[in-house]
Parts: sequence; C-alpha cells; structure tokens
Amino acid sequence: QVQLVESGGGLVQAGGSLRLSCAASGRTFSSYAMGWFRQAPGKEREFVSNIDRSGGVTLYADSVKGRFTVSRDNVKNTVYLQMNSLKPEDTAVYYCAASYYAFAKSPAMYNTWGQGTQVTVSS
Repeated sequence: QVQLVESGGGLVQAGGSLRLSCAASGRTFSSYAMGWFRQAPGKEREFVSNIDRSGGVTLYADSVKGRFTVSRDNVKNTVYLQMNSLKPEDTAVYYCAASYYAFAKSPAMYNTWGQGTQVTVSS
C-alpha cells in the first residue's frame, strides 16, 4: 500500500495558476489509478480528476475541464494537477487518492488518501 503526501497549495488570485503534487511512497505506485478530489467547507468531497495507471487516460469533472490537467510520473512516483484559470469556487482542500479501479469517480472506490493541501483563490 502506498502513502501519499500532497504539496503545492496556496493562495492565488482569480485567473492564476497552481500545480499540485502528490508524492507516493512504496514501489507499487504504478499499480494504482490516481484521483484528485476537493472539499470546500460545508460541502461533500467531490471528484476533480482521475488518471489511469499508465497515464494514458484521464477524466475530469465538468467544472474543471479545460482548465485543469492531471499527469503522473511513474519513475518519480508522483501525480500532478496543473490548475489554470483558477476561480474563487475552486477554493477547497485538495486531496489525492489511490485506487485499484480505473475511471473511479466515487471517493468510496479509493483506498488510500493524502492529508490534503489547501487552495484558496481570491476574487
């Protein structure tokens, strides 16, 4: 089982960009599909993006499609989320997670989670 640590969050103005990273420990990183989720105060955790084991297939929530890009480096055991054209409604704690299931959008399909990183977008 992997352990996940997110980084790269912060405060940015609307229209700006951030790149989140999620570093995985262990030698089985490439066995997992990886997902990004976010949770705003008072709201449920929601799916943002997912990438399959090889990095060849990606999924996005409609709310971020065209603005966010997920990628992974299986040599560095890291998954990334490039976030462009950020909006105030993107403000949330962002989590990466690992799943044995490709294309999973439900948090219940993920068995390992990072601690989260805060992203705040000011208007």
